[in-house]
Amino acid sequence: MRICIYGLGAVGGFIGARLAADGQQVSAIARGDTLAAVARDGLALLEAPAAPGAAPARTVVAVRAIDDPAQLGEQDLVVVSVKTTGLAEVARRIAPLLGPDTVVLSAMNGVPWWFFDGLDATLAAREWPAIDPGRAIAAAIPAARVLGCVVHFACAVERPGVVRHAQGRKLIVGEPAGGDSERARRVAGLLAAAGFETEVSRRIQQDVWFKLWGNMTMNPVSAITGATCDRILDDPLVRDFVSAAMREASAIGERIGLPIAISPEQRHQVTRRLGAFKTSMLQDVEARKPVELDALVAIVGEIGRAIGVATPNIDALYGLARLHARTRGLY
Repeated sequence: MRICIYGLGAVGGFIGARLAADGQQVSAIARGDTLAAVARDGLALLEAPAAPGAAPARTVVAVRAIDDPAQLGEQDLVVVSVKTTGLAEVARRIAPLLGPDTVVLSAMNGVPWWFFDGLDATLAAREWPAIDPGRAIAAAIPAARVLGCVVHFACAVERPGVVRHAQGRKLIVGEPAGGDSERARRVAGLLAAAGFETEVSRRIQQDVWFKLWGNMTMNPVSAITGATCDRILDDPLVRDFVSAAMREASAIGERIGLPIAISPEQRHQVTRRLGAFKTSMLQDVEARKPVELDALVAIVGEIGRAIGVATPNIDALYGLARLHARTRGLY
């Protein structure tokens, strides 16, 4: 397959490196220092060792990295793995990569532009300014060519062109319209052959919403405070605030057909087992990069207002995180 990774950050770099190591024809759209490093040295992956104390395995693969999609032409699979803050630019530039049968795998955090397609026709017809103002992204990348992908692994960019894998290999793939499909199974098989633990979901929005349920609170709280997740959960006042916001999101999920079966406290226990880790949003703040508040937090309040579910705690969290980011030029 002709595979293009659009965005060689931590997620795109890990997926692209594993696919290339499996012998797939992988190219990438990149820019700046990452483009220069990969063009010069290849894409390097440092993978978590199988045994404690062992050195990470280092793999370097050749990936054709360019900054202009028109130089690549039509692809069989495009993996969109940019930060959501860069998605509007992707929508403006992606057309040369898309042929009649090109599949776009959306491997990003937060609520995606295709979220309500196949879930709720009335909500799908609305404009959602937090994630797709003017519906420009939906026009450029229609839901019919999208496969959703929920990422459950931890990686970081050690330096341009070098990705370090910390833990996890799970990717959940699914059709926005729901159910099963040959192309979902084909892409899941491709990823499985490259070393990922893959699952085909019959309702990918459920998987998106469940992951968001944890990310929408821990990410902005960590960004504001600079605290790792264990310290956030160790503070009873902050933990209670996070739980209150999660209960609001649970009520939204119940209303739109995506109920969450566990309590916030049960979810906290899962997070606590991950230890003293920095969220992706905290890493972005420390690196002086734009933060993904719209797709992770603002959209949840937007949905709540559209369906009549009050979100005072989510709104307060969004306001504080937005102000924090704006004073640093990150939003």
